[in-house]
Amino acid sequence: MRDPAASPARASARTPAGPASRPAAPPAARRAAAGRAPLAALTLVLALAAAALTACSSADSTPPPAPGDLTAQAGSATSVHVMWRSPAPADGVVAFLVFQADRLVRELPADKTMTDITGLAPQTAYGFTVRARDAAGNTSPPSAAASATTPAAKAEDRAAPTAPPSTTGRALGPTSARLTWAAASDDTGVTAYDVYQGASRIHTVGPGPTETTLEGLQPDTVYTFTVRARDGADNSSPDGPLVDVTTPAGPGQAPNTAPAEFTAVASAGAVTLAWTAPPTGRETSEYELYVNGRPTTVIQFGAGAVPAGRAEHRLAVTEPAGTVWTVKLRARLPDGKWGAFSAERRITLAQP
Repeated sequence: MRDPAASPARASARTPAGPASRPAAPPAARRAAAGRAPLAALTLVLALAAAALTACSSADSTPPPAPGDLTAQAGSATSVHVMWRSPAPADGVVAFLVFQADRLVRELPADKTMTDITGLAPQTAYGFTVRARDAAGNTSPPSAAASATTPAAKAEDRAAPTAPPSTTGRALGPTSARLTWAAASDDTGVTAYDVYQGASRIHTVGPGPTETTLEGLQPDTVYTFTVRARDGADNSSPDGPLVDVTTPAGPGQAPNTAPAEFTAVASAGAVTLAWTAPPTGRETSEYELYVNGRPTTVIQFGAGAVPAGRAEHRLAVTEPAGTVWTVKLRARLPDGKWGAFSAERRITLAQP
């Protein structure tokens, strides 16, 4: 008796072939066809990959323009400071290549537009060029060359120059500022002046000029600059006086929103902050305080206690004496957003 639950395979095996049925391909033919299918798929994948690579290559084969405004300034008997202007962001630069004569001496990321070339010989002329490179590996032509001659070495010079005695600054527009300082003195002669923003050197000029223009700043921003003098033995002076420069708002931006005339004074177990409220059109009751680059607290003035002009706030501190803080703050604007930062101040905490 036939099992009614016979498997489909057995039932199919007993079904006679109809008139339209094709004979089964020989085993060798089936193996050949099976081999051709993966080969055809692989060929198609390789062809598509080659087409994609060709398209990418043809889409980005144009090198970026050469960096502009290259300058070279001897900083000491054995070093030269090289600076340049980056091409526009739309040019997609990811790196800069610095050449001394025809030899590559530095490779820097796109956010760096200056470097010190060290290990040079005293009383020697050096020439430099810079090239830009984009993400596709295209390299620009070389910039115009800049040269500098290192001064004579003074091996026994261990005395640093004096600090520049005064510094002034003013904004020239939303993205530039002009700094002027009084000359420093040194027993063997000043060879360079370095401009610092906080702890970062951002510019260097030779010993002759006592002023410079800073480009590439941000609109509606408070900058704090100092100037140091350097001699031929690479001795650097203390900081000159701080100078705050506030860049104006750019086209279409609201007026400056940074708290002005910000000060921070450390005393026993405390830090006293003072500032002038920004002109936002109404009382400003909230300020966000940053310490060492991080938001720390929000200073709030209650109803009826908002300062009309100069504001002051005293912080109790428990950190050890000698701890260094950098502090800055910003105001809550009428639309609920935070405004621009005040100048940043560096203080050393006192003994409680």
